[in-house]
Amino acid sequence: MKYQGVLTKMQTEFLEPIQYYLVFENDFINVNQLLNKTITMEFVGYQCLSCGLNKEIYRQGFCKSCFFDAPQAGEWIMRPELSTAHLGKEDRDLAYEKEVQLQPHIVYLANSSNVKVGVTRKTQVPTRWIDQGAHEAIEIVEVPNRYLAGITEVALKDQVSDKTNWRKMLKNEIEDADLAEWQQKLKDFIPEEVKNYFIDNSTETHLEFPVSKYPEKPKSLNIKKEQSYTGKLVGVKGQYFIFEDDTVFNIRANEGLVVSITVI
Repeated sequence: MKYQGVLTKMQTEFLEPIQYYLVFENDFINVNQLLNKTITMEFVGYQCLSCGLNKEIYRQGFCKSCFFDAPQAGEWIMRPELSTAHLGKEDRDLAYEKEVQLQPHIVYLANSSNVKVGVTRKTQVPTRWIDQGAHEAIEIVEVPNRYLAGITEVALKDQVSDKTNWRKMLKNEIEDADLAEWQQKLKDFIPEEVKNYFIDNSTETHLEFPVSKYPEKPKSLNIKKEQSYTGKLVGVKGQYFIFEDDTVFNIRANEGLVVSITVI
C-alpha cells in the first residue's frame, strides 16, 4: 500500500496508548497500524504550508518568503512574551493575532527528558505534551492571553529548563518527578500580575506512547539528503518515528516536505 502527501504535524488522540495519524490531502494513515511493519519513505518535493508552492522549505514548514511574511510564522509563536494583540498592536496580521493570542493559555511543566516549562493554548492540552514526548505534565497557571503566559514562562526559565533533550526523550531515559511539588516550588517566581491565575490542586496527567523498542543511539534521518529510507517502524513518540535500527525521523521538523510512504 502506498500513500503520498505533504508532511504536517501528526494529529493525535489521547488514548492508552496515544493514537497517531498522518493526514494528507486525500488520505490519512493511522500510524499505530504501521507499527512492527517495514515501510519505505521517499522524498518527492516541497509544498509550503502557507503559499502551497513547490519551493524549498526554509523553517517550520514555510518557504523563505512566507516564513518572513506569514502571520503563522511571527516571532511571537516561538516567543510568546512578544505578543502584542492585547495592546491592539499588529505584528503581521492583527485579526489573526487576536484570534490566536487573545484566548486562554496554559503555562505548564512537562517531563520528557527532564522537567521543563512551556506555554500552549488551552485548546492544545494535552496535544502539546504529546508532541513533546512528555510522559507526565501538570498545569501551573491559566491566563486569558498569550502575553501573560509568555512573561510567566520567561520568569520561570530562570528556575527550570525550557528545552527538551530529544535524544534522552527518545531513549526513554526518564526520571519521575513530583510535578505538583515543582508547581508549588515555582509559585513564588510567577510575575505579580499573573499570581491570581495560579491553579491550586492541579493534578498530573500521564501519557503512554506506542513504542515496542526504544533506540539506544538515536540517529536522525535526513530524508532530503538520503532521498529514500526503508526500515521497520517500532514506535512513535513525540512527533518522531522510531525504527528498529535506531533511526528516528522527526515529522514536525520536516513539515512541508512531500513524501511517499510504502508499506511493504
